[in-house]
Parts: sequence; C-alpha cells; structure tokens
Amino acid sequence: MKKQKRKTFSRLIWDKFWGAYLNRVGFVFVLLAVLLALAAPFLANNKPYYYQHEGKTTFPVLEDVFLVGRFVTYPQFLETDFRKLQNKSAHSFVMPPIPYSPYEFDLDSILLPPSKDHLMGTDDQGRDVAARMLYGAQISLSVGFVAVGIYVLIGIIIGSLAGYFGGWPDIIISRFIEIVMCFPTFFLILAIIAFIEPSLYKIMIVIGFTGWTGIARLVRGEFMKLRGQDFVTSARALGVSTTGIIFRHILPNALSPVLVSITFGVASSILVESSLSFLGFGVQPPTASWGQILSQSREYMDIAWWLMAFPGAAIFLTITAFNLMGEGLRDAVDPRGG
Repeated sequence: MKKQKRKTFSRLIWDKFWGAYLNRVGFVFVLLAVLLALAAPFLANNKPYYYQHEGKTTFPVLEDVFLVGRFVTYPQFLETDFRKLQNKSAHSFVMPPIPYSPYEFDLDSILLPPSKDHLMGTDDQGRDVAARMLYGAQISLSVGFVAVGIYVLIGIIIGSLAGYFGGWPDIIISRFIEIVMCFPTFFLILAIIAFIEPSLYKIMIVIGFTGWTGIARLVRGEFMKLRGQDFVTSARALGVSTTGIIFRHILPNALSPVLVSITFGVASSILVESSLSFLGFGVQPPTASWGQILSQSREYMDIAWWLMAFPGAAIFLTITAFNLMGEGLRDAVDPRGG
C-alpha cells in the first residue's frame, strides 16, 4: 500500500483557508487589485505601446517605465497627442486601453460623466478618473503594505523582548504600550501629520510608528506561552544564544496570529490613508490616491456622482476583501477550528 504523504503545517493552513468560498473571493480580489496597481503604467498612459513614424520604431511606454523616461530622447514626440493625430496613415501606433495620463489636464473635458472615451468620467480639471483610480491603487496599496511592514517589524522586536525576558523589561514595555494605546490611533496620526508637511513617505512612516502596539501585545503573549516549552529549554542547554532562541526558535512558532493581524492591518492602513487624504492631510495633489479622488467629490456631489462612487467602491471592496482574508486566516490557524 502506497504511503500517504504528510502535509506540512503551511499546506494544512492553505487548504483550510482555500476551502471557504468567501476566503477565495477576498484573496482573488486582493490579488486582482495588486496586479492592476502594478500594471497601471501599462493600462493607463498617454504614450503608445508601439510607435512607428518615418522609419523609426519606438516603444514609448516600455522605455518610459523601465528606462526611466528614455522617451525624452525623442523631443519631437513629447508634445504629441497620439489620440488626435491628423494624418494617421503616416503613423502606426498602439495605445493602452486607457489612453490618458493621471496627471493630464484637459480643460475642455471638465466633469464629463462616464462614457466610452472616459470609462469613469473626468474630474474638475479634466483628468481621466479611470487612470487616476489605477494609479491611486498603487498609492493606497503601497501605504497599506509599507506601513504594516514598519509596524510589524517594530511590534515583533518590542513584543519578543517583553515576552522572552519578562520581569522589569516586560513591566516597562507593557506600561508604555498601554500609554500609547490610550490615544486613539487616527487622532494621534492626525495630530502628528498636522505638524509636518504631508507626503506619501511621511504618511507611511507615521502610520507605521503608531500602529505597532497590537502586534507587540500578540507577540508578547505568544512568547510568554512558548518560552517555557521543551524545545526552548533544549536550545538553552545546547548553548544557543539568546538572539538565536528568540528569532530562530520561538519567533517562527509565534507568527501565526501576526499573519492574521497583517491582513487586518493593511485594510486599516488603507482606510487611514484614505481618510487623511479626504481631509486634506494625506497625499497631496496632483498625486492620485483613492482618498484624494474622493475628496474632490465634496464640491460636486450633485453633478459628479462618479467622483464619489468609484473611489468609494474601491476603498470599500478592498477593505472588505482584506478583512475576508483576515477572517479566513484566523479560522485556518485556529487549532480549535474544524
């Protein structure tokens, strides 16, 4: 009889996670959002993929993205509007699906409703909303992932030290965590941002440095539970250094609840960035983010519903998808689950 191959722990978690329909929906939506954000320069651009004129062949989008603006070596093309070439027989080109830049102004196309030319309409400066939504996905998701990366790193270090050593280091760190948690996170971020010039990187850092307390408490609790286990005692007996015990032996076994918190944390960070941008304290124009696009809708709610509907739907669906993933991971890593 053929011996059945044993599944690894990660494989068991994945099978349990993938077995639920809503988990798959959340995962697929997040994956799609990430792929669209990465592909934004190729899906929305006012430069063509391929351009041939007077015997010269260029690939403007590829050169612009991968060679950091090599297209500027063709100055005669810089002011060309490829969508409105008069003598198209003399030109051969292929445009992206959305042939607009997110920063391209058109005062003749202000606040146009969704149409075949502008799938999600235009804003109050004639910019294509669909293009700005794609590039806004880059900003919003980047803030989510980078901010969470920062506070997960901080939380793991602080929580592991408190949980492993216990005693007075644990008392000091725990009291500090409680003090930080006394302040509502969003208002703390808002207060810090008010004293500095808003920028994308500063928002990432501020969210990262104010959101670590939850991760630290989780890691601390896991370390306190694991530090007395036999494998830790054996590592000490073999002369493994304290650093090795913490980061090579205990930490890998304490990461399950952290992985769950990461998904919820990304959703929370996206919401915080969108809220800050909506209030004018986040990403500044002309940079596109979902919250910044939504902020424009305040002045045009009665005549430009698309400025509210599309970024609002993107924020809602993305946060919901991450929360579905978080719920699924929490159920998958729970040993008491089915």
